[in-house]
Amino acid sequence: MSQNPNNLEFNRRDFLRSGSLAAFMAAMGAVELRAAEKKSDAKKDDDKKAGPPVKCAVIGCGVWGREMLKCLSRLPNAPVVAICDNYEKSMTRAGQSAPQAEKIKDYQQLLEKKDIQAVLIATPTHLHREIAVAAIQAGKHVYCEAPLAGTIEDAKAIAKAAKAASKQMFQPGLILRTNPIHNHVLGFVRTGAMGKVAFTRAQNHKKETWRRTSPTPEREKEINWHLNRETSLGLVGEKGVHNLDSAAWYLKALPIAVSGSGAILAWNDGRDVFDTVLATVEYPNNIRMTYSATLTNSFEGSFEVFGGSDAAINMRDSRAWLIKETDAPLLGWEVYARKEDFFPSKDSGIALVANSTKLLAQGKEPAEAAADSETPLFYAMEAFIDSIHENKANEANWEAGFTSAVMAIKASEAINKGQRIEFTKEMFTLG
Repeated sequence: MSQNPNNLEFNRRDFLRSGSLAAFMAAMGAVELRAAEKKSDAKKDDDKKAGPPVKCAVIGCGVWGREMLKCLSRLPNAPVVAICDNYEKSMTRAGQSAPQAEKIKDYQQLLEKKDIQAVLIATPTHLHREIAVAAIQAGKHVYCEAPLAGTIEDAKAIAKAAKAASKQMFQPGLILRTNPIHNHVLGFVRTGAMGKVAFTRAQNHKKETWRRTSPTPEREKEINWHLNRETSLGLVGEKGVHNLDSAAWYLKALPIAVSGSGAILAWNDGRDVFDTVLATVEYPNNIRMTYSATLTNSFEGSFEVFGGSDAAINMRDSRAWLIKETDAPLLGWEVYARKEDFFPSKDSGIALVANSTKLLAQGKEPAEAAADSETPLFYAMEAFIDSIHENKANEANWEAGFTSAVMAIKASEAINKGQRIEFTKEMFTLG
């Protein structure tokens, strides 16, 4: 990663002059891109994803593991042949999405099965290291949920194993990196459509307890691992890791420092993980990323904003809008742009839509079809299988997994201690 967030890969003029112009115009809702030749592109895309089956196994059949299984069940080339959990009831529930899968309690026994090609790990964060390293050493392709681990030592062990296994695919669960809308918006940020980048912020606000119930105290403690500091990185680590990673990815920079604070304001039920947190991440050139998360209130929900001297970009779910400043220079494509008002400010923004070329070829209006997009997790599952077929890692690689884990770990520490913590280059190296 470059240390300079303004060291862009190519400039705005080159982008508009290149073959990307057609896709760029499609993003703006330009009607003339309903060209017949685009249909072949859409078909090629579909053919690519219909490769040979990759036999998968899911380890960890809790809430997120079951979501993974639902996504895999909708992929034609990702049959789930085994599921694993040490809690029988979780496996039984998971089996509804994978009725043909063998149920195995011991993950080591699962890894011994030669027919399993890919392993997807959805266990609690503090259990990732042992399972991920063993799966890599067993010769499996591995998808491991983010954050990669709860300590830098554990994250480093996983990253080293993944780096050494060059013939296997390793993908951390950084679901924004494989989300089409985030990849689409990346071009706008990198080509300077926003002008000089000034700030970025993200939030996850949802009123919920984050506590799960179970018939026995032992099991309840087990499934509520994320409410205990010994096993959890809290809201900034378990949820915010994606936003921390997104900022570093877009800015092409490593952070300099992080400060934070937190408190238990609504759910004083014995947990020691804060239900409300705020973190500020410092980047080169005085750029700041702020992250806010709370379980006390749902106002404004979840979103990301990247702000610059000419425009800001707001991303929510599968939608994104470019909001230009009144004194911003014309880029040449505004006349084709589709403008929309968006919640909550009712600002008028230019709709940015991923996969516009394909949508136009299908006779759909991009801005309207975006509402029917798949979930980020589905796209992550799809990208993982594609990377195995292509024998090529995607944007969510072991290096991004390690870097994001370091940021999440230190952000959690800063929040718990109410301190400012500086990052060093050594933190981001495997040694």
